[in-house]
Order: sequence, then C-alpha cells, then structure tokens
Amino acid sequence: MSSTVESALLGRDDPPPVDIFNPGGTSSFLLIGDHAGNLVPSGLGDLGVTREELERHIGWDIGIAELGVQLAVALDAPFISQRYSRLVIDCNRSPGRVDAMPEVSDGTAIGANVGLSEAARTARVVAIQLPYQQAIGDELARRDAAGKETVLVALHSFTPAMGGVARPWHTGVLHDAGDTRFAKAVIERLRKEPGLVVGDNEPYRMDDIDHTIPLHAYPDRPYLELEVRQDLLQSPAGIGEWSDRLARLLPAAARDAGC
Repeated sequence: MSSTVESALLGRDDPPPVDIFNPGGTSSFLLIGDHAGNLVPSGLGDLGVTREELERHIGWDIGIAELGVQLAVALDAPFISQRYSRLVIDCNRSPGRVDAMPEVSDGTAIGANVGLSEAARTARVVAIQLPYQQAIGDELARRDAAGKETVLVALHSFTPAMGGVARPWHTGVLHDAGDTRFAKAVIERLRKEPGLVVGDNEPYRMDDIDHTIPLHAYPDRPYLELEVRQDLLQSPAGIGEWSDRLARLLPAAARDAGC
C-alpha cells in the first residue's frame, strides 16, 4: 500500500477507514458492514452534497453500525465495518466499476465524483477500500489457520421505497454462488417469524455487482448477505428487536445448515 497515495486522501484528523468491534469475539460468525459509516475525508470537503443527503440511504446503510455492534455483543462475534460513505467509495463494488464512485445516486448529483481522474480513484481505493477488505481477509486467514470454521455475515439495510415504488419486504436474504446452505437456512427460519415478509434475493439479487461476499466467501465458505428495511432500524427499539431476532435465528440456522 502506498502511504503517499493514502495520505493524499486521508488527513491527520481523519479516522482510519476500518473499525473492528469485539476483535476477540469467539463466535463462529464474522459480521461485516460494507456501508456502515457516512464520513467524508476532509480533503474531499462535502463531496458536493448536503449533510442531509449524506444521512439518506444514498450515503450509508442506515442503522447497520448500531445493529452490528448490538449483534456482535449478543453473539460474541467480531464486527468489521467501514467508516466512510459509500459515495466516497462503495466497498461492495469492484473498484474498477463506474458505480464504485457514483456521479449520481438516486437522483442526487455527487459533484466531487464527476470526472474523477485515475489517480483520484486509486487514492480512494488505496486509502479506504483495500484496508477494509484486507481487515476481513486477515481475520478470516487467522481463523482458518486456527482451524475455526467461520460463517461470514454481511449486514445491509435498504430504503422502504425506490423510484416511488414501495418495497413490501421487511428483510431479504441475498445469495448466489458458493456455499448457500446457511443463507437458505436463514430464509426458512425468517419465514417462520410471525408477520415478516421475507425476500429471497429481494429487494436485490446477489450477482456480479456484489464484491465483498464473492471475494471472501466463494467458493466454499458459508455466508449470508442480509438486508433489513431501514424504517425498521430507525429507533433503538427497532434495532434491539432485530438484534434479538438475529441473535436467536442465526445460530439456529447454522445448526440447520450443518455449519
């Protein structure tokens, strides 16, 4: 990693991109949050958007930082999350994709992302995305070396409506290739919960757009990419309810799947 390139983006007072909560957690689960934060490096100003826009779903996955911490405590699992806004760089996108640093997101122009040079794009990758993905890879390698099977759980949240179309799902499980036993067991467990509308690859499909799970879980590591609707995570009570539910269901689903 080039410290020169990194320092060109992150200033002395900018926090490091990666937060690792409960690093000594003994659970078989490793929780991750690709879009948990909405900070902007000081060198990028306000990205050309208002603070209100950064607080919207385009800036981050609302509620996931708090949900990840609570669930990490309940499961005694590590939670590795990324502090900077997905508008700076989307860590769940291959860095070469145009939408990794979008010029427009849900109708909002991101002024600082227009016409980015290759050097500017590389600075964001090196300073933010690579350290985050490296932290996940290092933790998985440490566990593998110790002979500990790990279930990788990516936590995300989604807006209740997109393009004026309401989304009826309370939660969704995304899966595609690799070892899908655990993801499918979670779907079955969630569908037994009273009143929940559960999406199977809804409101998004896992496909070649996703980056983190394919990078670290394929071909044979059990995984889950979970989406929770953001209006259900906008209060401490809602976050607590989902943390309690997942702390109960994830271990049961792991047993179901033989993980």
